[in-house]
Amino acid sequence: MTIHHDKLAYGRLAKTSEEMTDSQIQDMLKNLSAGDEKYILAIDQGTTSTRAIIFDKRGNIVSRAQQEFRQIYPEPGWVEHSPQDIMGSTVAVTGEALVRAGLSAQDISAIGITNQRETTLVWDRKTGKPVYNAIVWQCRRTAGFCETLKREGFSEKIYNKTGLVPDAYFSATKIKWVLDNVEGARARAERGELVFGTVDTYLLWQLSKGTIFATDYTNASRTMLFNIHTLKWDDELLRLFDIPKSMLPEVHPSSYLYGCTDARLFGSPIPVCGVVGDQQAALFGQLCTNKGEVKNTYGTGCFLLMNTGNKAVKSQHGLITTLGATAEGKPCYVLEGSVFVGGAVVQWLRDEMKIISSSDDSEAQALKVKDSGGVYVVPAFTGLGAPYWNAAARGTITGITRGTSREHIIRASLEGIAYEVCDLVEAMEKDAGIKITRLAVDGGACKNNFLMQFQSDVLNCTAVRPKVAETTALGAAYLAGLNAGCWSGLDEIKENFEVEKTFTPDMSEGGRIKLLSGWREAVKKATV
Repeated sequence: MTIHHDKLAYGRLAKTSEEMTDSQIQDMLKNLSAGDEKYILAIDQGTTSTRAIIFDKRGNIVSRAQQEFRQIYPEPGWVEHSPQDIMGSTVAVTGEALVRAGLSAQDISAIGITNQRETTLVWDRKTGKPVYNAIVWQCRRTAGFCETLKREGFSEKIYNKTGLVPDAYFSATKIKWVLDNVEGARARAERGELVFGTVDTYLLWQLSKGTIFATDYTNASRTMLFNIHTLKWDDELLRLFDIPKSMLPEVHPSSYLYGCTDARLFGSPIPVCGVVGDQQAALFGQLCTNKGEVKNTYGTGCFLLMNTGNKAVKSQHGLITTLGATAEGKPCYVLEGSVFVGGAVVQWLRDEMKIISSSDDSEAQALKVKDSGGVYVVPAFTGLGAPYWNAAARGTITGITRGTSREHIIRASLEGIAYEVCDLVEAMEKDAGIKITRLAVDGGACKNNFLMQFQSDVLNCTAVRPKVAETTALGAAYLAGLNAGCWSGLDEIKENFEVEKTFTPDMSEGGRIKLLSGWREAVKKATV
């Protein structure tokens, strides 16, 4: 296995008592990969929590730790995170996972980082201090500017370069907002004093004490500033959004030796050999490495991705074209549909509505009624993503009668998640010209057997849940481990893949069509 490296990316490593040279880093990797036990640490920095998971060579989980952190809502439709919460939780769960496994930093062959995409941070190049909170991918504060871009005819140009549609979801308008609204930020950025990063870049910077300033292709492709065909930051788009190029990190493959963590954090430096956006990580973790293979992640949102190989498929149905992770230097292309609220609707039932005591309780409550009683829940809490891209849509509950019970609302909320995925699958089949008959599923909500069976029924498609459901973290671990030499290649990894449960459709065609028709009527009401 070739170890990709770049002197600029890690030539200046953590300043401890002595600096490590390039040859010392490679010697470290050789020694680690030569041992009998090979452990990979995956840092999965998500939207509502940060997890650290240690995997062994067989892809089994050795230990894990998780910490939730604050969600900040300064105004309706605005979502922020504290950068200190992001970094603090990352260090805390990493240390906890090591302790639980009875391992030290020296036992870890490599770290793979996977992260919530599009979430935007801007910080001081010298001090590392953020100038504003992280603006989360869900945040809609720049929706008005995106509508202006559409009206002025920039949609096609942006899509042709980036594969994305003008939407507040992506990073570019968030960066512009920080520069335009934080006092002195634009002048400082133009002087080269400020830098931008998605969460992976921020973690790399902080974990290395400012010696690594980089991202990977998958995260760069979500900024609306990166040309997915030339694989470079696009000067024309930087001018459009008025963002200094000096703010942007270097871009490398997902499976790549980025550098090492500072020795003072975990006791010894650990090589970081993989960086990948969370949904592309899950696609790789599900081993959807061949053209036409599809996975859906049921996380805070829902994310349906299809590997389209070396061809960028242009969507005509509201999907986006983006870059996927490979173990080689060049990325693959991916067709993606994203909905903003998936599993988060269950959190809403628990935390705001308080009609369930825990997320797990939703399944049992949904099964207490034979159907939703004609109730539909459209969870457009922050607008509708693909294939609608309607920022003005809001959450809607339709079909309520005097006989509607809490169980009907709970069931309809879970069904709403499955209906959203149906919309994505229909659009993807039209764009790719491929009938989807097998759906690999992962994410927290995929543990809900009712939801997975209903998904299989309304899609008329087999849903396959892997034994190791932590496919996002697993994908990051695979990419890091392949680079570090823990596995010889994909064939060795595929030998370890196991299916935990397969769901097959068990619904009449007439019943399926009737339910989907009711859903589409409910969506219309949410977008009035």
